[in-house]
Amino acid sequence: MVEAAIEHSPVGHGSHAAAHGDYEAPLFGAYSKKIGMWLFLASDSLTFGALLFAFSYNRIYTNPWPTPFHVASITNATIMTACLLSSSLTMVLGVFAAQRGDRAWTRNWLLATMVFGTAFIVLHGMEWTKLIGEGLTLPGFPKPATAASGELADISKAVPQFPATFFGLTAMHMLHVTIGVIYLGVVAMRKWFLPVLGVIWLAGFLLIPSDNIFHYGIHALLIGLAVAAIILYLKPKDYDAHDVEVSGLYWHFVDLVWMFIFPLVYLMSTKIS
Repeated sequence: MVEAAIEHSPVGHGSHAAAHGDYEAPLFGAYSKKIGMWLFLASDSLTFGALLFAFSYNRIYTNPWPTPFHVASITNATIMTACLLSSSLTMVLGVFAAQRGDRAWTRNWLLATMVFGTAFIVLHGMEWTKLIGEGLTLPGFPKPATAASGELADISKAVPQFPATFFGLTAMHMLHVTIGVIYLGVVAMRKWFLPVLGVIWLAGFLLIPSDNIFHYGIHALLIGLAVAAIILYLKPKDYDAHDVEVSGLYWHFVDLVWMFIFPLVYLMSTKIS
């Protein structure tokens, strides 16, 4: 069935193969880009596995383990979860549109996925800002304008393992979502996405206060802009259905990781009164 689905051409007919978009012989019934993404995701799962293990280990062996999240935090995290679940749906619809050759709807669904991903990042950033402002910090974080005191400040002093594992795990996931949004923007808009990303970075850098941790974190967009520009200018191409599918694998992986973070980090650290 694989041989019937993918046309092979002998060596020496490069121009003919290029005209028809043929691919190399598949490995395990999949083309090399897909295999490459699966291998990357397999290695990346080890990173998140280590971070989830660190959080779980500290939770089990630290008594008492803090339960700082209240109704507002859980509501915000639930909305963030809904954004990622919705983005998975729009990503699937984008892949289907690409497979049937509908370029307009492919772009529309990818842009919708980016909107949901951006909403997740913004909500997560607002939550971080609120928690840091209330005293949940790590050494090296910018100090709030006013010294924080209260439950979260006490947790940072008494149980530093909690902010260390919480910020480490959620920061890594937020970074992956940001990379995913940039990735989809490149696939959907190609070079037209570069000025958009540049404007977002500049606006964030100018508008975010200097005592906010994201005043420095926003530079991740600048790094993404530089990498995307290098890729687009050194190897310009028109991304096809295979590229959309591969980007979908990455996005679904990021969504799946959050399905572990949400119950483990948020729901199990909720104060029930």
